[in-house]
Amino acid sequence: MGKTNLLDAIYYLSFCKSHVYASEGAPVHHREDLMVLQGLYDFDGRTEDIFCSIRRGHRKQFKRNQKTYDKLSEHIGLLPLVMVSPDDSELIRGGSDERRKLLDMIISQYDKSYLHALIQYNKALMQRNLLLREQQTDRSLFEVLEMQMGAYGKIIYEKRECLAETLTPFFNEYYQIICQSSETVELKYISQLRDEKLEDMLAARREREYIVGHTLAGIHKDDLEMTLDNRLIRHTGSQGQNKTYLIALKLAQFMFLATQGNTKPILLLDDIFDKLDAERVEQIIQLVSSERFGQIFLTDTNRKYLDRILSAMDREYTLFKVEQGEILPMTKEP
Repeated sequence: MGKTNLLDAIYYLSFCKSHVYASEGAPVHHREDLMVLQGLYDFDGRTEDIFCSIRRGHRKQFKRNQKTYDKLSEHIGLLPLVMVSPDDSELIRGGSDERRKLLDMIISQYDKSYLHALIQYNKALMQRNLLLREQQTDRSLFEVLEMQMGAYGKIIYEKRECLAETLTPFFNEYYQIICQSSETVELKYISQLRDEKLEDMLAARREREYIVGHTLAGIHKDDLEMTLDNRLIRHTGSQGQNKTYLIALKLAQFMFLATQGNTKPILLLDDIFDKLDAERVEQIIQLVSSERFGQIFLTDTNRKYLDRILSAMDREYTLFKVEQGEILPMTKEP
């Protein structure tokens, strides 16, 4: 019907990209040439007017209070946001790139120097991969890029490792509250840079990399190990445990980001209560309805179930329904 698209629009205004679509042009309807998003944000009396337009075949444009950004990276962090959705299962089941994206998204919202290092590292990585594919043999070209990758990679490695350590106590707190258990959860950052300098690794692997055509070492190969009672959750977790694990992780992300700035993140909860027992749902509702959380957008397909959830939340709320992409106000149940 389009309820996930609504949440994706809010997500887009925070991150300048879609949570749902990988392709830049995908959010534009196939019968249209232009997509426009606009959001008006109220920060205790201070407003921010955010505008985005995407014209098919053109570079997307972002404006803050009618002023165009020179770089989209300047916008990241202005509107902190955490989204919990069924797609989060890929953090457990998917490849290491999904878990690195999570770390990058969290840190980039409060640390501009990290985002700059990440952008510069990826540029140097792309240039180095191009040299490998072209079978370039000029050592000086490689050495310049490898020096850049080493410097920026060290910044990224240290900040990612610090985040994993800092996030774990928040993570444990929320997991144990939701489950009402003493099981422990942990995030451990796995990196090649722990034991060796990146420049040395790159130089040593260069001959082999000519054969495969891409860079085999670096922070773009790192991973985030997710464990439950010291065992990898992807090997031992049930469907319910996995879902609880991911929700607790995202709530920990929310609380951590809330400590990093003056603005509480927006929380988007998309169809998260499916396959959770009533006790866990109740604990989650009690958590997010506390004063520690700010504005929440929650979607569900079951009206009666949603009414029970909302009645348990001692907060003001407004109901909407989505029919064929149209968002309509609803009346509350008496």
